[in-house]
Amino acid sequence: MSKDKKKPNFISTGLVTNNRRANFDYAIEQKMTAGLQLLGTEVKSLRLGHANINEAYGVERDGEIFMLNMFIAEYSNKGYASHEEKRPRKLLLRHREIIEITNALARKGATLVALRLFFDDHGRAKLEIGLGKGKKNFDKRETIKNRDIDRKIRLKDY
Repeated sequence: MSKDKKKPNFISTGLVTNNRRANFDYAIEQKMTAGLQLLGTEVKSLRLGHANINEAYGVERDGEIFMLNMFIAEYSNKGYASHEEKRPRKLLLRHREIIEITNALARKGATLVALRLFFDDHGRAKLEIGLGKGKKNFDKRETIKNRDIDRKIRLKDY
C-alpha cells in the first residue's frame, strides 16, 4: 500500500459548489472574486464538498461586505469547536472593490449574488460573486428561448 494515498472526495483545488440558478434569476452585470473569512471546521467541511450557496446574497455592514444565507455543513469529526451553518461570512476584498460594491448596492434593484465557491491553486477558499439585477418573468422566458435556440443550433452542427 502506498504512503501518499489521498482521501476520497477530498477537494484540495477546484470547484466546491456553484449557483446554477443565479444566471437564470439575475442579469449579472459584473463578476469578481473574493476571499472568505472562515473558521477551521468550515474549511474542513468545504474540502469535503458540504456547502450550498444557492440562497446566498451579499450585504454591506459598517464598510464591510458579508455573505448571508450561505450554508456550510457542520464538520462531522469536530472536537470541542464548531460553527454555525448559516452565519454571516465576511468577504475579503480590496477597499476599492468594497466601495464599488457599496455604490452598486445603493442602486435600486441591485443584488450581490454568490456564483461559485472554489479552492484556488494555493488551496484558499474563494467565492466568485456577481453584481446584478433580478429578472422579471418575461426576462426569464427570453433566457429559456435563447437557450433552446442555441441548443438547436449546436445539434444542427453535429
